Amino acid sequence: MFKDYECEGNMTIFDYLYPTFKIDKPIRLIELFAGVGSQAMALRDLGAEFEHYRVVEFDKHAIASYNAIHGTDFPTMDITQIFGSDLAITDTDKYCYILTYSFPCQDLSIAGKMQGMTKGSDTRSGLLWEVERLLKEVKELPQVLLMENVPQVISDANISDFHKWQKFLEDKGYTNYVDVLNAKDYGVAQNRERCFMVSLLGQWNYKFPQPVPLTKTMADYLEDEVDEKYYINSEKAKKLIDELITSGKIPTDRQTDRQRTCVDGTINNPGPREIANCIKARYDAGISNLRSEGNMVVERDGNES
Repeated sequence: MFKDYECEGNMTIFDYLYPTFKIDKPIRLIELFAGVGSQAMALRDLGAEFEHYRVVEFDKHAIASYNAIHGTDFPTMDITQIFGSDLAITDTDKYCYILTYSFPCQDLSIAGKMQGMTKGSDTRSGLLWEVERLLKEVKELPQVLLMENVPQVISDANISDFHKWQKFLEDKGYTNYVDVLNAKDYGVAQNRERCFMVSLLGQWNYKFPQPVPLTKTMADYLEDEVDEKYYINSEKAKKLIDELITSGKIPTDRQTDRQRTCVDGTINNPGPREIANCIKARYDAGISNLRSEGNMVVERDGNES
């Protein structure tokens, strides 16, 4: 069984030039650089019916998480060691293949070394060109390609390589649509910009989704009970919290037994925050002087003095 998935939005000239893209076949999802399967989670949350068809992920911890989350049993796989035939793209008249390729951002991000993604550079971000190789090797092309990466992928330093990638896809018959979207504009209380490119095989019209009102804050994601092993007990954290209390940036009334305040945990200018910046796996990494980071939850028990 399958459903129709159609792109919606305001009318543009492309509505007259190209037909609106619609998926009307069963979906087979191919995830390159899969991580824990965030693209698969998105399809799941949208209610799309799809098959976890192929997963390519080198990190053993990521693939273990992927399998635990999705109930699958994929092995680790190195993209440099596979071939187009391994993707097993067949019967494209019967199936819609969606191939995702959110390649490593470490050499693009301002938090990394910014060594770029030039072909032959041997950088992690340069693994993008392994996708080019695979698309050259397949006999049938996937109908949909989805790329997600940091906004720096289209910065002045990388735009030349990005244009080369777009040109390759256009020569293969794809129509590309690019935009930078922010998570806070789509219902998530996190200030997180990412560049997306949707590439459709053939001449199709596509529109990125329109922003929706934000109704959540960081506090809405918190569990009622949290294991104390996740508490931050460093001297740096204590100093920061004391500063927040002294400056009056954390409420001190006793109207509730327990109060939680989401704050900017940077040393430069700490204060209340309802929308998070980058949320790291290391929950104590934000206590720094980096203004782009730092998210903390300060909990005060009503019994405290």
